[in-house]
Amino acid sequence: MRNRLKLLRVERGWTQEQLGQALGVSRQAVNALETEKHDPSLDLAYRIAVLFERPVEDVFENPHA
Repeated sequence: MRNRLKLLRVERGWTQEQLGQALGVSRQAVNALETEKHDPSLDLAYRIAVLFERPVEDVFENPHA
């Protein structure tokens, strides 16, 4: 699933480790999301959106639209 996660993280000046800690996931999980190797669970997608104070649609592209 295409996403803007890396861009949003870099805009905040956060490392992958810092983002992972804020979300309760590993740095490796953040990397897998950023490189689109894995899709987030619905719960994680919403937690990411809340953390960045954006609608989930601003972070993740709907592949069915």
